[in-house]
Amino acid sequence: MNKLFLIITLLASMTTASQAVNAKEIFESMEELNGKWVLSKTKKQQGSCYFKPHMQDKIKVGVAFKYIGLDTTIQEDLLPGTGRQMVTMYHCKDIACTMLKATHYCVKQNQPEFILNLEKSSDEKFVFDCDMSTELCNSGENHVHQIIHEFTDDDELTISYNSWSEKKPIKSTICHFERVE
Repeated sequence: MNKLFLIITLLASMTTASQAVNAKEIFESMEELNGKWVLSKTKKQQGSCYFKPHMQDKIKVGVAFKYIGLDTTIQEDLLPGTGRQMVTMYHCKDIACTMLKATHYCVKQNQPEFILNLEKSSDEKFVFDCDMSTELCNSGENHVHQIIHEFTDDDELTISYNSWSEKKPIKSTICHFERVE
């Protein structure tokens, strides 16, 4: 009886492991981001995405995503045409896409690098943690330390740019978007 239980448990764990997401699947899931998104008027923005109501109406695109480099890289253009514009580039580390990486070109005048956190990510939530093998991520300098994209609905997206300073979390930028294209 105990041997049968052990075999069933082992088979169940093997099935669960084979169903886990991998970097390539997440990169393919990120295709859902493609297009233009406007800042939500019903959800409260925080940090760099907060604008006074009369200014928010002037922002035509809150964030835009597009594939570049023969579909090998996703370019995220946050707040284009504003003084707060930032770009993040997402790409596979290698042809097999064993690791998904990102570089964020920030208004803080630095460029933190990120690695996809497979344990916290899914088809509807992409979590990128600061690459702790880099100098910036280990420093006390104010930088974005984690980026999270989360679909709250087919046409609603929340992006959190979680910042650190002096190696501790600080007030972050949280942006809520609605799809326009």
